[in-house]
Amino acid sequence: MTAWDTDERRALRASARRFTVTEIAPHLTEWEEAGALPRELHGKAAAAGLLGVGFPEEVGGQGGSPIDTWVIAEEIIGNGGSSGVVASLFTHGIGLPHLVETGNPELIDRVARPVLAGEKIVSLAITEPDGGSDVAGITTRAVRDGNEYVVDGAKLYITSATRADFFTVAVRTGGDGAGGVSLLLLERGMPGLTVSAPLEKMGWLCSDTAEIAFSEVRVPVGNLIGRENEGFYAIMGQFAAERLSLAVQAYATAQRCLDLTLSWVKERKTFGRPLSSRQVVQHKVAEMARQTDVARVYTRAVIDSWLAGENVFSQVAMAKNTAVAACDVVVDAAVQLHGGLGYMRESEVERHYRDSRILGIGGGTNEIMTEIVAKLLLA
Repeated sequence: MTAWDTDERRALRASARRFTVTEIAPHLTEWEEAGALPRELHGKAAAAGLLGVGFPEEVGGQGGSPIDTWVIAEEIIGNGGSSGVVASLFTHGIGLPHLVETGNPELIDRVARPVLAGEKIVSLAITEPDGGSDVAGITTRAVRDGNEYVVDGAKLYITSATRADFFTVAVRTGGDGAGGVSLLLLERGMPGLTVSAPLEKMGWLCSDTAEIAFSEVRVPVGNLIGRENEGFYAIMGQFAAERLSLAVQAYATAQRCLDLTLSWVKERKTFGRPLSSRQVVQHKVAEMARQTDVARVYTRAVIDSWLAGENVFSQVAMAKNTAVAACDVVVDAAVQLHGGLGYMRESEVERHYRDSRILGIGGGTNEIMTEIVAKLLLA
């Protein structure tokens, strides 16, 4: 028995599996066409005891550790859901932790509790049109004016932005660089805050993504999350969790595509024989299994070390790149072995092929992960 396979987590897996099979998988095509998840899905997930997992009970969550949240992600992806569903249904996994960690009771009651109850939605807004992954270089500015901040700027590629009620926004309150960044809570309906129409993406079609513009938006000083000019360090503190989450989604997607492919090659016959009888196919699926297993085992080992408080900054970057690389190989092979069907929108592997492409971009690109490892090795 490992930390990933306790009695409690087997029960959690069963709950997540039931929820996926009944509430997600039958409707996913419809949500992909609509370009967003229905708001009521958040309430259903909360009622099923899944939405608040990983957040303390005292702020409205269900308790549990990050492993529990990733167990849920594995089950959603592994039972007919997708990484796009995970990203959109659990956007609060990146949008809420900074606020919860401050312990501000007013913000917790106003934001965290309704979000974890599935009544409201919160997004994280960091990336800017000209900034990419350069958090220390953000230009969205918040200028103090009495008991308010006046916010001007823009954010791009913001997950769940078209449905969000709250936005955890990185703003510049001080000078240049990391030391001048703060986090502010902005709310839908504030004058001067506008959200664009949904952006059209390659994948994650069920996960709405948009641009947010701020024009002299007045925000109460009480909406400051944490201390002024310390937002960069709060953001950095959450990056490991986000990157490990994407690594989990990558190997879970690979596992799902492997499972679908194994079933397909056993059923599909060409020239009177099943595909699985051909050596080239046997070797292909064996390689898919090897890369998936290596990615899962390594990522979980890094997660265990991270939760134990070890310094695994470099290993987190390597885990993300390892899992993403494995996923890239496996989803490509899955489409190839499904043949013409694998290229059709009716095929699940086609969706995973498109969805998986973002995993090497979000949370820090493959290149940035490699740069982190190189710098730490050569320091």
